[in-house]
Amino acid sequence: MTNPQIDYAVMAAQWRAERETTLKASRTELLAQLRALGISEVTAEYEGYGDSGNVEDVTVQPAEVQLPEALATEVGDFAWSLAYHHHPGFENNEGGYGTLTWDLRNDSITLDHADRYVECSHSYDEGL
Repeated sequence: MTNPQIDYAVMAAQWRAERETTLKASRTELLAQLRALGISEVTAEYEGYGDSGNVEDVTVQPAEVQLPEALATEVGDFAWSLAYHHHPGFENNEGGYGTLTWDLRNDSITLDHADRYVECSHSYDEGL
């Protein structure tokens, strides 16, 4: 009986490619829906820590346009997925947070992300 060798780098590359394909399809679908509503910009604030997280807020421009709840949820899911794609695991431990801003006129996304971490400075002095 042979022991199949698993190439984790190949698997990771395949998963990344699959996520990119899914994100691209979601982006195309959402772009059409949001433009049809007359929305020119979407902003999504997200935060993760302690092994969980969520999208805190989704806003649109112009502000007077009402984003249907189901579409707001889809936009939030897309924002979380895109942030996670670029910063996998950011919800762990101290976590991370950020803002996704999507200029729908130019179909350009800016991801402003920060990771939190704990820093320790240790010293040990004996026999001084």
